[in-house]
Amino acid sequence: IATEYLRPSLVKLYRHAGFDFIYIEKEHCYLEDQLGDFVLSARDNGMPAISKIAELGRAETGRLLDAGVVGIQLPRSESREQLLTLIDYVKFMPQGTRAAAPCYGNVDYVWPEDTTAWLKKANDSTVIVAHIETAAGYENAEEIVSTPHLDMVYVGPCDFAISMGYPGDYDHPVVKKAIGRILGLCRKHKVAFGTTASGPAAARKWIGRGCQFFEAADELGLIGEAAGNLVKSYR
Repeated sequence: IATEYLRPSLVKLYRHAGFDFIYIEKEHCYLEDQLGDFVLSARDNGMPAISKIAELGRAETGRLLDAGVVGIQLPRSESREQLLTLIDYVKFMPQGTRAAAPCYGNVDYVWPEDTTAWLKKANDSTVIVAHIETAAGYENAEEIVSTPHLDMVYVGPCDFAISMGYPGDYDHPVVKKAIGRILGLCRKHKVAFGTTASGPAAARKWIGRGCQFFEAADELGLIGEAAGNLVKSYR
């Protein structure tokens, strides 16, 4: 996860560490001044970048895609209608109404020779991520997960537990059962399921149940943990 330290060096470190993709936290953090260069660096280093958006909007979605991110994650996904609107913003015709800007980071600043082929490739490669984190999203999980062209579902355990009435208790049976139901729906509809695990042991359990990706620690958490461990080792 990338939150505040959007530097090309961070992309290099994540690539060397073996991460599969970079998730940009754009709902809770202000990243405008560094975002474009960071996404270009991610593309140049073979690290796909998926960005969360602050809210459902055509302009922000389009700018992120034009900058070169490959996927958009919608927080507080609570209905199929929301996802269909996002798909309309993300995909070019005939799947959507995204405006074409074939001269920016999304094409590495090289105008495509074949516009038709480029549009098709872009539609095939852009990723739609539903972010279920509320009781309303849980109630409508089946209609969300079965949305055509949806690629991934992420359940944010922190806000999800709060919305379900168990703040901070990610392992409460009610919370775990609800998340497990969403995972089951993802398997049924062949949509990749992901969440955030509390640690390696929890991650292994989720993997055993069919979890396919995790949004792991951000750079601030990684630096803080490593710094704390270093200080402890010297004392």
